[in-house]
Amino acid sequence: MAATDTTVGAVVLDRIAAQAEVLAGLDDAVRADEPDAVHRMRVACRRLRSALRTYRRLFAPGATDELVAELRWLGEALGRARDGEVLGERLVARARELPAPCGPERLVRRLERWSRDDHREVRKEVVAALDSWRRRALAAGLAALLADPPLRGRAGRVAVPELARVAAREQRRTAKRIRLAEAGGPGRDAALHEARKAAKRARYAGETAVPVAGSAAQRYVARMKAVQEVLGEHQDAVVAAAALRERAAGSGEAFGYGVLYGLELAAAEAARAQLPAVWARAAGRRLARFA
Repeated sequence: MAATDTTVGAVVLDRIAAQAEVLAGLDDAVRADEPDAVHRMRVACRRLRSALRTYRRLFAPGATDELVAELRWLGEALGRARDGEVLGERLVARARELPAPCGPERLVRRLERWSRDDHREVRKEVVAALDSWRRRALAAGLAALLADPPLRGRAGRVAVPELARVAAREQRRTAKRIRLAEAGGPGRDAALHEARKAAKRARYAGETAVPVAGSAAQRYVARMKAVQEVLGEHQDAVVAAAALRERAAGSGEAFGYGVLYGLELAAAEAARAQLPAVWARAAGRRLARFA
């Protein structure tokens, strides 16, 4: 069908089918601990969960709730491994660049050992999740949804206007969360993290629209991705700073950890400073007009 004839239900089902295929194809790679496999599986979980949540009104009430919950469970199991991997790589890279008085060689050895030990522990959880009945039930549930989609009448609407409407809604959601974060206060970091999640969901909504909305949706995706990445850098810095505070206690490397801590605080501040300009390019109402 031409883009003008394609239904929103067909586009969303194509998105779900594509990501379900990615998810299914990564089990062996994750078990083998192949590079980036956990990350790719986690992203597939997020994209699937986002599609099922963002477009839930296309489906019969409650039809996707269990799948969303199980995708969250698997994503969280994968997330612990991925977050530890990213944190370890980040801290080791920063430690290598420290000046000699900070004892960079000792810090690198300590951080690498900690990262390896943590990876071994969380990897057990990941493999257990993949081997569990819940993982098998999730695969079966996705297959059942695609084999007999419980679509409502609104799923038959023309795709592009509906996808643009959803993209605009997700853009507004992101704007609201950014405004809350900009208010400052003790909950600022958590608010920025929530804004990041909203920007990511908006980006995924744009990705769903790309096959039928083309360059307009691609532009939307690119600008929401830029917002997500700035907020992601902020969150990574906040998490790293918290980990360094914990690692410094009784470590005998308080000075080196303190310098790293200062670098992460500076990185978080730099990300906050970049946000207004990046968001300004993603905030315009016309961005979500795909037609």
